[in-house]
Amino acid sequence: MFEALSERLQKSFKNLRGLGKITESNVADSLKEVRMALLEADVNFKVAKEFIEKVKTKALGQEVIVSIQPGQQIIKIIQDELTELLGAERQDLKLDAAPSFILMAGLHGSGKTTSSGKLAKLLKKEGKKPLLVACDVYRPAAMQQLETVGEQVDVPVFSIRDEKDPLKIAKLATKKAKEEDLDVVIVDTAGRLQIDEELVKELIRLRDLLKPQEILLTLDAAIGQEAVNVATHFDEALGISGAVLTKLDGDARGGAALSFKSVTGKPIKYVGVGEKLEDFEPFHPQRMASRILGMGDVVSLVEKAAEAVDQAEAQRLEERMRRGDFNLDDFLGQLRQMKRLGPLENIVGMLPGAGNMTKGMDFQKGEKDFRRMEGMICAMTPGERQKPQILNARRRQRIAKGSGVSVAELNNMLKRFQQMQQMMRKMGKMKKMLMGGGKGKGKMRLPF
Repeated sequence: MFEALSERLQKSFKNLRGLGKITESNVADSLKEVRMALLEADVNFKVAKEFIEKVKTKALGQEVIVSIQPGQQIIKIIQDELTELLGAERQDLKLDAAPSFILMAGLHGSGKTTSSGKLAKLLKKEGKKPLLVACDVYRPAAMQQLETVGEQVDVPVFSIRDEKDPLKIAKLATKKAKEEDLDVVIVDTAGRLQIDEELVKELIRLRDLLKPQEILLTLDAAIGQEAVNVATHFDEALGISGAVLTKLDGDARGGAALSFKSVTGKPIKYVGVGEKLEDFEPFHPQRMASRILGMGDVVSLVEKAAEAVDQAEAQRLEERMRRGDFNLDDFLGQLRQMKRLGPLENIVGMLPGAGNMTKGMDFQKGEKDFRRMEGMICAMTPGERQKPQILNARRRQRIAKGSGVSVAELNNMLKRFQQMQQMMRKMGKMKKMLMGGGKGKGKMRLPF
């Protein structure tokens, strides 16, 4: 989502890095480009103006550190202020009651129902016992949609299909949560195409009945500066505790994320980063600021890898690789672990400096290649995956036909696999030799 903003900021940083000294004149010129980048990203103009003033004041008032170039100091100030603009620190949910209630509010089409399910999945993973409650009694199939999402994330859903009073549904859901010892109740409410008083009044009645610990406003990242008006209206009426920003993986310019905290004083707590139910994560201002400035987000990448990688399987695979025993079953396992990390573009975007290196790369083609390789391997028998050397012309024709690729594509994939296999064997032999595989003294040993 922040690609255009990130690219524009990095261009302006080139001028900043060249500054030999900090003066009011050259700081103003350089920050003018930063201000334009923010405005083009659809950041609220008042927010952009205040941001630039803060950076300018700090840059001119700070002593120059001898060991650091002046331009680098200003970039550090911009990073700090951007982190502050996004909310400074991660804000967790305040779930201090049993059961705790989370009221999900937002306009129609903002992704409220899906976000409710994604949040339930995340909380369940953290050891909570959530209940989803369908209080959208107006939108056709809204209850059915929540039931489907609940089934997908294996979380119970409370709904009464023919009931038109959301307060009655909420009361009965509360009773169910207490009886079944469920500790978090996530209430999916009705939305409208635009804010109206009836919607707000209904939400106020639900709030007064449930007294929720959290009122989360679901905002579509694509609405830009309009997010400020929507957030302000909901906050004044309900007193929201934070926001869930959806469609962060889209081509929106980022104005909603950069304006929300400054305008409402409330934090963004979660972000939706894809269509899948697992594409939902806590919002970390510092990490997001680093991504926007092209500095990557290695911490989040490591966390994703830790969740996706089976440690026992990784250990088993390492031992097989040492022996030069790497086969197509192992290769398939690696492909599937990479898929669990998420979209390739998102993963690469977490690497420092990746924005410039990957400019123009066709990530969709990369994802497609992964799927095709997976299809080819899955079209093989277990014996063929264990011993690819038995794949004669007849077998290759069958596999190619079964996976919907040409024989040439299959041959190319097998050739690349063989090269990888040979490299693994060489590495295994080298490691064994260096570690001292036999008896005797004086053999070199490595600490791995």
